[in-house]
Amino acid sequence: MNYPVKVQLVEKSRREGLDFGSLPFGKTFSDHMFVADYKDGEWQNCQILPYGDISFAPSLMALHYGQSVFEGMKANISTKTGEPVLFRAKKHAKRFRISSERLGMPEIPEELFLEAVKTLVYLDKQWIPETAGSALYIRPFIFATDESLGVRASTSYKFIVFTGPVGAYYPKPVRILVAQKYVRAFPGGVGSAKAAGNYAATLKPAEMAKKSGFDQILWLDGLEFKYIQECGTMNIFAVIGDTVITPPTTDAILDGVTRDSILHLLKEMGIKVEVRALGIQELTDAHKAGELKEMFGSGTAAVVSHVADLCYKDVVYSMPDISERKIGPMIKKTLTDIKENTIEENNGWVTPAISSILEEAN
Repeated sequence: MNYPVKVQLVEKSRREGLDFGSLPFGKTFSDHMFVADYKDGEWQNCQILPYGDISFAPSLMALHYGQSVFEGMKANISTKTGEPVLFRAKKHAKRFRISSERLGMPEIPEELFLEAVKTLVYLDKQWIPETAGSALYIRPFIFATDESLGVRASTSYKFIVFTGPVGAYYPKPVRILVAQKYVRAFPGGVGSAKAAGNYAATLKPAEMAKKSGFDQILWLDGLEFKYIQECGTMNIFAVIGDTVITPPTTDAILDGVTRDSILHLLKEMGIKVEVRALGIQELTDAHKAGELKEMFGSGTAAVVSHVADLCYKDVVYSMPDISERKIGPMIKKTLTDIKENTIEENNGWVTPAISSILEEAN
């Protein structure tokens, strides 16, 4: 690789004694992290370090003006080789680059992004849980590091990747509340980027929904409050009759990696798919007519999360029991089998976590 990397390994792993059977999502972290700095127009000071705290000034620009984006990825153990594998790593690298560009930040070269991810996964492969629904979650992120209160793009940045074992994000079907006041993203904004601020804007309404007995918000467009955008942190799918429908990605809707994978799989399976605007009125009318067969969200963390209930204007629309659904459960199983390398796939989505950084270090 063209970026020299210093490697400092932990003296003793924190893995011993960890109960993989009861993992809360996103609260347990592996032994190492990758760190790089952007200064003078180039990425430098690349390091593999023991996972730990970082120090920063109160005037750090990321804290004040929100120049920060991230990715979410997963690694599993291949049932064929027993080695760690990544799912659609290049697609994540591309989206990370697009998100960074939208917020005026330098792109991470694909080679650097992929090698950082592969090295961490390989180093900490003993942290990958093998229980159903679990995986090693990977969090690459970049943020502005200039120390200044001037409103402008930073000239320096830090790129960090760390990992941690996780269980299921939504262990049971979710109840969702349709947004009536708050909006996640607008045309021309940053809704299509994995910007940290996108998620900050959703936290208050999500907490309000939880207090009312719901798990997440179904976001509508901010112009007319008619058309579906996303569900919490997920893309959304509805099965009406024999057709799977999902909204098109725009600058207000994230181009989900899992969403893209599902669309590919549905077409390969010969299932009718429509990518088009989907109105909330169409959904409720379909439910009243008995044609709304199922709804599910998709995302890296959740993979596929079945919707149990949809609440719109104080009316609750309940979905059929999971045992009566065909498409959501089938897609979830297929994706899981692909990620674990249990079944063959012809799209080149699964790649081994082989590190050239470690080879060069040795």
